[in-house]
Amino acid sequence: MNAYWAGLATSLGLIVAIGAQNAFVIRQGLARNRVGLIVLVCAISDSLLIAAGVGGLGAIVTALPWLMVVLRWGGVAYLTWFGINTARSVLKNETLKSDGSPVLLTARQALTTVLMLTYLNPHVYLDTVIFLGSIGNQFGALRWWFVAGAATASWVWFTGIGYGAKAASKLLARPIFWKILDTVIALMMFTLAGILAFAKL
Repeated sequence: MNAYWAGLATSLGLIVAIGAQNAFVIRQGLARNRVGLIVLVCAISDSLLIAAGVGGLGAIVTALPWLMVVLRWGGVAYLTWFGINTARSVLKNETLKSDGSPVLLTARQALTTVLMLTYLNPHVYLDTVIFLGSIGNQFGALRWWFVAGAATASWVWFTGIGYGAKAASKLLARPIFWKILDTVIALMMFTLAGILAFAKL
């Protein structure tokens, strides 16, 4: 069980930082929009990537430096596009319906967005596949307990922030809140795109 708890603690340490994926989960939770779908996709994706890292995908990613370049600039492009669209929607007042509630995403829009924010982020591969994979493999035959612990952390975290935000949404029903939130998210996307573009991977 030491491997399990090590996986859980290490994964939580990496996942808690607020990035594009977490911001999107919180935003949709506050909007009470497709929360179950988004939480499910995030948790399953993390679990698969952690298992793949322990299973040897990290070595493949490390051996293909061009793959990280493609992911980096794909991520920069998507985050920039996402930020521009969010900012334009705020300026044109398109983030709110006529009753002041947030505009909701369809299931396809939510799924596409969360998949792009997850898989076009090279830090996901550095942290989840390579870093967690290398630590997990140090446990030898117990490495899959490490995977189970790390996956548990993902499920607990995404469920917590998604449904926690949903529970708090009634306290934040004023229209001005949604304009401020989406403005902050747009700025965050631009910042993350800049960091991704210039960070040393």
